[in-house]
Order: sequence, then C-alpha cells, then structure tokens
Amino acid sequence: MTQNILLTGVNGFIAKRIAKDLLAKGHHVCGSLRSPSREAEVRAALADPENLSFTTLDLSKDAGWAEAMAGRDVLMHTASPFPLENPKSEDELIRPAVDGTLRALKAAQAARVTRVILTSSVVAMIHADRPKGHLYGPKDWTDLDHPTARAYVKSKTLAERAAWDFVANHPEMKLTVINPGFVMGRPVDNRYGASLSLVERIVSGKDPAVPDVGFPAADVKDVSRLHVDAIDLPGTIGKRIVAANDYMTMPQMAAILKDAYPKQRISTRVAPVWLMKILGLFDAEVKSAIQLVGFHTPTDNSETRELYGMEFIPARDALLASADAVLNT
Repeated sequence: MTQNILLTGVNGFIAKRIAKDLLAKGHHVCGSLRSPSREAEVRAALADPENLSFTTLDLSKDAGWAEAMAGRDVLMHTASPFPLENPKSEDELIRPAVDGTLRALKAAQAARVTRVILTSSVVAMIHADRPKGHLYGPKDWTDLDHPTARAYVKSKTLAERAAWDFVANHPEMKLTVINPGFVMGRPVDNRYGASLSLVERIVSGKDPAVPDVGFPAADVKDVSRLHVDAIDLPGTIGKRIVAANDYMTMPQMAAILKDAYPKQRISTRVAPVWLMKILGLFDAEVKSAIQLVGFHTPTDNSETRELYGMEFIPARDALLASADAVLNT
C-alpha cells in the first residue's frame, strides 16, 4: 500500500538510498533538510518530481515540525549528527541527537502518526565488555562509561534510549529501530559526505599503516531495505534490528583493496599503538581511534535475517563498491 512518509535528513548517505527505494515502491516521500540549499542536489539524485517533496526542519528547533508531520502515514527519522572526530563538548552531538529524536516523536504523536522507523546504530549496542566470543545483538546496550564510548556513541545510545522511553509512555506508537554497523556500498550520487571517508582514506594511501580497528559492516542497499520493508512487516514493531553482516578490520579492508587496486599506494601494515599516538598528535581521526584498537565487536543478525527473510550482501562486496565509487566519481 502506498504510504506518505516524512524522511528526515534526506540528504544523508543512508537516507538518500532509502528515499530512492521508497520512491521505487511508489511511496510519496517528503524529505527534510536543515538547509533548503541542499534541495537541488537531492532532487537531481532522486529524479522523481511526482512523489518527492521537501521541507526545512532543524533538530534543535520546533518550527515546521507540526506542518511537516501533518497528513503523513510514517515517520522515518534518520537525521543525526555524524562527525569524524570528537567535538570539544559532547553536548554538541548529544543534545541535537536526543532532542531531535524526541522532537520528531512528539510531532508524530501529536499528528497521530503512530508508525515510526528510527535509525540508530550498532554503537548503541557494542560498547560494553562481554565475554570473549560474545555476539552483540538487540539485548545489548552500550555502557556510557565504557572507555571506548565517545561522544557520537553516547549520542546514538541516549537518543535511542529516549525513543524507547517515549514509546513506553505512549503505547500507541509503533516503533522499529534500525541499528546499522559501518555502512559502505555505492552511493546514490557523488555527495556522500563523511560516510565513505574511511574507505577513501585507505585507498588514497594517506597513512603509513592501518590500525587494528574493526567494525560490523553492511551495504547501504541492505540498510535501506531494512528501513523500507519494515513499513509492511508488523513483526519488526518493538524490535531493535541489527543492520550489520560481516565483521571487518581495517587491515582486512586494506588487504582486500590492495589486491583489487595494486597500483594504489595502499598500506597493509598494522599500525602499532605508539605510532598511532604520534600520528594522533597531528590527526584527530587517528587520535579518536586509539582506544578502539583490539576492541572487536562482532554482531548477531540472526533475528534480522529471520524477520526479513533475507541474506546480507557480503561486506567485501560493499567495500569494493565503495572504493569504486570513491576512485571513479
């Protein structure tokens, strides 16, 4: 059945793919942007003048939310700050993420829009000490005091917690939360922002070595499918959906890319922590990764596969699609 959907943060890497897939199914998409200056970019990427419209919304301001939610069937809330490095103040990320999520949910509830699909992250699950061999899944919650819980991790965890608390107090709300891992794959256009910057960094040979840091990974096509198909899958209501497949380390990624692109100056050497500390004096991205060295967090997506009846795209394929996009756009 055709639905009228408010999709927040429509210019994002994941959200743009979601919009494309929603439009392909005949849904009407109203995409929110923080600045109307991005409208032309998204409109060109999606090329659907009939079923695509836009609204301007800010996660930190009430203006426009009531009007944007009026007449919608579904709220798909993907908008959230995504930095590459820690901000000076954690509240720079935490407050927009939490307040924006609650602002969206309150507007939906006021407009009697009860179906909500929220984009969280596996980082809301995996930053907690578990026995060796543990597979992180929907029952796991990040420990906000864990040494690896940076500001972004806290922002996603607290925003998701706030959503579940809101739904507990408003049981008419039907919430599904999608928890993507490190999302790769081919972008809808060449405006993919920070999302593929890690792949870009590896294939550019910027670093003399890569850290032993890993991620549960997924292809953006699968992450989009989990959002879009949830609309018609009542079994996903009240669920946290693990949107991740293979676990990949940066050395594994570098080896795959080196084999695929032998002419690129790709380092496959594993960076010792002492080297990362030195590089971290000059590079905030490296500094932020030091605490993640050796912290391996594979996930369990068995419930996701069962609920959706799907198999995930291999992370290797997603990585290669990302590299091709980065090198050829």
